[in-house]
Amino acid sequence: MIRIKHEGLDVPMSPMFTLYIADLLAPHENEKAVTINFRDPDYSADRGGYHPVEIRLENEGDEWRFSYITDFCHVGSGYMAELAKELDWDFDAGVFNSLFGTYPIEQTIEMFQVWESNFVYYAMVSKVFTIQKRAD
Repeated sequence: MIRIKHEGLDVPMSPMFTLYIADLLAPHENEKAVTINFRDPDYSADRGGYHPVEIRLENEGDEWRFSYITDFCHVGSGYMAELAKELDWDFDAGVFNSLFGTYPIEQTIEMFQVWESNFVYYAMVSKVFTIQKRAD
């Protein structure tokens, strides 16, 4: 089972998203933690594309807990561009960070749901990402 909790805060997630992530975690049921990286091989500062995403989950026995979900973007252009955290839900700390500041995670639930819907479409329907997993 996949869940997100932070001191009593429940962040609603779609069944499609949790089933997708659970399927990716299935081979790692005995690991303590798994970091999953989603990359669009064609994404660049000049051409655009689908933002890279990193998701870390920690195993708590019979359940996995989301530690963070980070969506990256290029800042700058050309050879000066670098990847930066654009959207970062840190469930362990209970905060959301973006290029515009830091907010309590409770204030970003609607934004998360929009992000999640787009991510599910890109990952499951369009299949734009290459996926790498790292187990700890």
